[in-house]
Amino acid sequence: MKNKATLKAHLKALEESHLKPKVRTSSEKLDKLLADDFFEFGSSGKVIYKKDCLVEGGIGVRKLTLHDFEIYPLSSDVVLTTYRVRDETRKQDTLRSSIWKHIDGRWQMFFHQGTVTKL
Repeated sequence: MKNKATLKAHLKALEESHLKPKVRTSSEKLDKLLADDFFEFGSSGKVIYKKDCLVEGGIGVRKLTLHDFEIYPLSSDVVLTTYRVRDETRKQDTLRSSIWKHIDGRWQMFFHQGTVTKL
């Protein structure tokens, strides 16, 4: 995707899909979304790897909304995304960042971090 606006819309849609119950509870969908060497610094303070996400029931269902989404291309096939998430289930706000890599013809999440914050 050469156009930054198109790339931003595509990556935002991927990030938003990651917040939806049908993806969060599906090992198959998470397997496709996450790069094989994916890891996360979770808002819990734990380091989480792809294998930890591909368990029965997935990564849990919560009511999450994304806002203030931005992208920062690092190279032609690597992009940093930043945004905020409101977790209505836990009444918590987080700053989020992800690194996406274009691998095997599609964008896959390589790294993710969530940091609890106040809006």
